[in-house]
Amino acid sequence: MSSEPTPLIEFVDVTKRFEGRPVLDRINLRIYENEVTTIIGKSGAGKSVLLKHIIGLLRPDSGSVYFRGKNILKISRSERSEILGKMSYMFQNNALFDSLNIYDNIAFPLAQKTRLDPGTIRDRVRRLMTIADLGDVAHKYPSELSGGMQKRVALCRALVTDPTIVLFDEPTTGQDIIRRNAILSTITQYQRKFGFTAVIISHDIPDVLYISNRVLILHQGKIIFQGSPEDMEGFTHPFFDEFVESLEGFQESLTGLHSRRSFKLRYQNTLQRKHPEERFAVLAFSVPGFDTICEKIGHETGQRLIQEIGAYISKHFDTVGGFSSRQGQNDFITVLPFTDAGEAQQLLDDFARDLDKNGLASIHSGLSKPMDCFEVTVCAGLAQGVSDGSAELFDLFRQARDHQRVVAAITCA
Repeated sequence: MSSEPTPLIEFVDVTKRFEGRPVLDRINLRIYENEVTTIIGKSGAGKSVLLKHIIGLLRPDSGSVYFRGKNILKISRSERSEILGKMSYMFQNNALFDSLNIYDNIAFPLAQKTRLDPGTIRDRVRRLMTIADLGDVAHKYPSELSGGMQKRVALCRALVTDPTIVLFDEPTTGQDIIRRNAILSTITQYQRKFGFTAVIISHDIPDVLYISNRVLILHQGKIIFQGSPEDMEGFTHPFFDEFVESLEGFQESLTGLHSRRSFKLRYQNTLQRKHPEERFAVLAFSVPGFDTICEKIGHETGQRLIQEIGAYISKHFDTVGGFSSRQGQNDFITVLPFTDAGEAQQLLDDFARDLDKNGLASIHSGLSKPMDCFEVTVCAGLAQGVSDGSAELFDLFRQARDHQRVVAAITCA
């Protein structure tokens, strides 16, 4: 039996007080390497204070903070500096220097904190700018760029030192729904590409859950939940119910489909009303290669694509008594009560014909410059359920996903 891996960062009974008031109260948490961990909580809950303990700006009044199993308060100053040197921070408001051009903004940490020669700095900065599709704005200034591009510049600056950990303080504050999801999509794509550990402070539920491996909920100075986004579905707490419902409501904001929590409730209520042995269908939809698509068309256009596919799903299935939800960044689920496999397949065929005929207008309208021809495919699969409770919903979802095939291939140029 394999033991649990050593956390990259661990808090053990960490307490921090300001003017006698505990902001962090015996906090225990674990952050694992190469994962995206999101910390959520109300304003003033202590999220930023927690983050400042990770990067060494604050020390706990009591308790310990560990990095790879070592207490960072009991190691040498040089070893602590080495650990902190592996961390990078992306500020809420980007914190770009208005007087520096984009190249110099990104190069700034290397020029200030390293002894790298100008040629090495230039190569590293240009490589990141190429990956972030910023190659043609090197000599522009922040005020000349869109908000989304400024976020990419700030992210490049955070990554230019090749950090082990990148901390994001409310990276989507003040953004509309498309840009909010585009920023999160960019973070998760870069996290996979560069292999850093991401820690995100956010209150954007449910958007941030689609990119997170692990979620921590901070309430009244305590961690009241830590686990996977899937584990949150079964978590009950008065604060959590109030906070999540106030932010999430009954609809997922990008697509207008059911939020995951309201979808699960709708499913449970529907099954209770069904007769034993009543059949129902579960459909699973996905957009394969979504990261690659976003690299071609941009993350904002990629989110419009997801939004439009959600609208197609709602049009064809929710209007005939079904109900749907987004289950992942580019995954959807639909339940069709009182529907057998043959009827569900007919509805799916209609969906495919409509998508094939009319395409995805969001891609063409979102492209700012011509590019080589590429293809977006939409896959769908079908599973049959029976209301005797013999199969869990997400077991059926996995069955449907295992049987996915391409139902539409849309060529874009």
